[in-house]
Amino acid sequence: MNPVRPKKSLGQHFLTDQNIAHDIVAQLSDGLETVIEVGAGTGVLTQHMVNDLKDKFYVIEIDTESVEYLEQHFPMLGDHLIHDDFLRCDLSRFGQQNMAIIGNFPYNISSQIFFHVLKHKDQVVEVVGMVQKEMAERMAAKEGSKTYGILSVLLQAWYDIDYLFTVHEHVFSPPPKVKSAVIKMRRNAVTNLGCDEQLFTTIVKQAFNQRRKTMRNSLRTLLSTDIIGDVVFDKRPEQLSVKEFIDLTNLIGSHRANP
Repeated sequence: MNPVRPKKSLGQHFLTDQNIAHDIVAQLSDGLETVIEVGAGTGVLTQHMVNDLKDKFYVIEIDTESVEYLEQHFPMLGDHLIHDDFLRCDLSRFGQQNMAIIGNFPYNISSQIFFHVLKHKDQVVEVVGMVQKEMAERMAAKEGSKTYGILSVLLQAWYDIDYLFTVHEHVFSPPPKVKSAVIKMRRNAVTNLGCDEQLFTTIVKQAFNQRRKTMRNSLRTLLSTDIIGDVVFDKRPEQLSVKEFIDLTNLIGSHRANP
């Protein structure tokens, strides 16, 4: 295939190694009702799915040149090739459950892609994707790690995340300046966090935005005087597990509701 010239504004680096493409697609689980590829580019992943998945498979691509290329080389996609911005796409149009998202995700919007997945967590049971290695490490990090942060907690609240393998720069066009990695997210059994989800998100973001401070200092605007002395607030955010953030949300929430 003759590759479409990448759009630098999208932060896209196109994979050229067919073996790696095959290995990425092979991570998809059986029994999925819908598989959506995000940002197919020149179709290096598409070609490994389009014939096997048939009516289950959709491509969402924002770049006009890439859409034209895909229309030419994968005419069998038909109206399953959607010229749209994934970040603005209501995934409910594809069905209500058992959906997977796959792609070589553009570096500069990859975190936005995962936050969009969170909005559809009741439908999206699986994500297989390639991202910048540093981001993959953050996503899969556990408490106590220097890479553990906002994305780690918010995603791991709903998904089990595995760092699968590292991908080197030379297998892309153009080669990125950093290494990439493939991750897999599988929806866990949680249906309700058991806390105020909006407050949970606020606490996680506020704590990690000042991660060098203790929780007492970073969350001071959310704390009432009767709980500010609790020993949990002596900790820094990277020391708390997802469950501990949920417990903390309930502690803060109950005292905000009953000052």
